[in-house]
Order: sequence, then C-alpha cells, then structure tokens
Amino acid sequence: MMAAAVLHAVRYLLLVINRTTLLPPFVAWTAVWLGVLLSVAVLFAVIGTAVVMAGWLIRRRAAVYAHRGHDDPRSRRALWLGTLIPVVNLVWAPVFVIETATAEEAYPRLRKPILVWWVLWLLCTAVSVFAIATSFTSDAQGIADNTVTATVAYLLSAATVAALMRVYFGFERKPVERPAHRWVIVAADTQGPDQGRGREKEPAVESTGQEPAA
Repeated sequence: MMAAAVLHAVRYLLLVINRTTLLPPFVAWTAVWLGVLLSVAVLFAVIGTAVVMAGWLIRRRAAVYAHRGHDDPRSRRALWLGTLIPVVNLVWAPVFVIETATAEEAYPRLRKPILVWWVLWLLCTAVSVFAIATSFTSDAQGIADNTVTATVAYLLSAATVAALMRVYFGFERKPVERPAHRWVIVAADTQGPDQGRGREKEPAVESTGQEPAA
C-alpha cells in the first residue's frame, strides 16, 4: 500500500512536469501500468487480509465462548458474511470485535485501538469510493486530482491496516485463559513404608512376662 501511494505521488509529479515538458512515451506508459499492477496487488492483499483476519476472529470467539462454558451466540455463517461483505462489514466487523473484547473482559483496554481502527476504516472507504468514482475523468486536471485522491486513499489504507494490527496484537498479548490447575506440594514422608513395616516386625528382646529392659 505504501508502494502504491509512493508510485501515485511520483505519477502526480510526472503529470505536473508534463504540463511544461513533454515526457517520453515509455515513461508515461511505465507510470500508468505500474500504477495499475500495484492497484491490483493491493486489492488482492486487502482481500487476503480480510479473509485471514475473519478466520482469526471466528476462532478467537469460539475459544472465548467455550472458555465461558457456552457456544458463540452468532453462527459462523453470520460471522463470515458480516466480516467479508463490503459496506456491511463496516458496521458488523467492529461489532463482532467489540463483542469478543467484552467477552474477554478486555474492552476497556482495547476501546481506543478499536475506535481508531474503525474511524480510519470509514475514512479509507469514503476516500476510496470517491477515488474510484472520479477515475474515469479524461482531462488533465481531473486526472491529477484523481491521482492525489488515490494517493490519500492508499495512505489511509496503510494506516487502517496498521491500526488493525494494533487491535490484533492487543488481543494476542493476552491469550484466552484456560481452566486453572492448582498444584499442591505434598511433603515427602521421611519414613518409607518398607522401613515402617520392618520396625513392626522386629522381635522383642525380653522374654514373655518380663518387664521391658531399661
């Protein structure tokens, strides 16, 4: 994402230079096609990140609710759909994360990271939609403006992923608790069982009817 943002910034610089100086064709085509390739790579990276994080959240919720003695109140299908469907996940994915943090009694600690991630995600989505909507312009000024918008969108995307990683590590820093086992230290018997039985079997020195020897 940062690479795409840098490339779009360079592309904007080339557009500014091209207003006064004609750029070689291969430079212009290289900038255009590198931008397209990086945009496609970012799209696949975003989809892959969403799938991986959705799977992690589902497994985390299952472990948390199992530790509390009952099943996750939401079905796996609802969790998958709520975290992967565009626009819908803007609402439901943070809700699922907040539910998980609350179940772990970690929400007071994770409230700020979750809120920052949520706000950045909303801003990133809004700017990205605007960049896509204005990407079909053909005049020079419109292309330059769209390039700036795309650069901002990629920067917000990188910030959103960084905020998401902060939320993730906030959860992973405190693993799901397991049932506690109490280990009790038992003092070792100083006299073994065989030794005790041996003493019991020792014959008396005195004969029957005599007083014990002093």
